[in-house]
Amino acid sequence: MSPIHPSDFVGRLAESVAKARTLEELVRPLLELLQTVTGLESTYLTTIDTAAGYQYILYSKNTSRLDIPEGLSVPWEGTLCKRALEEGRPYTDDVANCWADSGPARELGIATYASTPVQLEDGTLYGTLCAASGDRKPLADGADQVLQMFSRLIGQQIERERMLQALQRANDTLAVSALTDATTRLPNRRALMEELRRRLDGHGPDGRALVVAFVDLDQFKAINDTHGHDAGDRFLAAIGGRMQGAVRSDDFVARLGGDEFVVLSSPAHHDALVVVDALRRRLQEATTGRFHLGELVLDYAGPSIGSIVSMSGEVEPETLLAQADAAMYEVKRERRQSQPAR
Repeated sequence: MSPIHPSDFVGRLAESVAKARTLEELVRPLLELLQTVTGLESTYLTTIDTAAGYQYILYSKNTSRLDIPEGLSVPWEGTLCKRALEEGRPYTDDVANCWADSGPARELGIATYASTPVQLEDGTLYGTLCAASGDRKPLADGADQVLQMFSRLIGQQIERERMLQALQRANDTLAVSALTDATTRLPNRRALMEELRRRLDGHGPDGRALVVAFVDLDQFKAINDTHGHDAGDRFLAAIGGRMQGAVRSDDFVARLGGDEFVVLSSPAHHDALVVVDALRRRLQEATTGRFHLGELVLDYAGPSIGSIVSMSGEVEPETLLAQADAAMYEVKRERRQSQPAR
């Protein structure tokens, strides 16, 4: 294997680091460079699961003379890497005498071995960066420094990926939080408006109809005033849960705010009128009756539910909500008129 000129080495290294977006994209060219620098036949990166007691070959670069296969797992206890770390021996060209009882070394045919630990910022041992040969070979000048430099680069890439993953998880959590009502864990008004726009895009004469059910919790203020806001919040959450249990899997239940909820359904045009009646009936039955709110047992006469059907996608979400709200108030007015005078 011909030696690499310093300028070529720096250029290839800079290119590898600049282009790498993932650990694999960084490590594979580094292993190739390491093979050239060390003059050894196989270079590989391992990861160590100390809890499980195993070491895994994550990525490797091999020649036909020595093959350290990717995916290979060996017990961590007794490996060349563990012994090299414990003995402070980063290189030997006499593996057979130094570690004569090493089964993996014999099975893989390793005679020359060099390694350095890959550690994270907190000192945690991630794995090892290694080079090996089936023949006894001296380690090229400066190869140990290259091993250590590559190890640091790999550790930094691992930290960077973990940071990006943590940021992505935090971003996902924030995104969900921004669209979720804290009390009921249902989608909130913002999520409802987004879903309304999305469903309207697929509606119209050649698409599906859109059913909007507007649910207003009659006498909710009295529940809050009589039993307290904690009980009121538990009641809102229970109502939301019951509504979710009463709808179809592709329906959408959201808390608009306060004591108001909205349910969306997207039936075929020919089923729309049947669906709107069935949905209103299921919601009414689910939200009427006895509620067990911790120590409080509450008998609730049910909400007012107004429903509308849109057959065309050429309408604004706010218009549909206003129409459904008006339908709900008509139901509320009728319920009040039907109540006996006191």
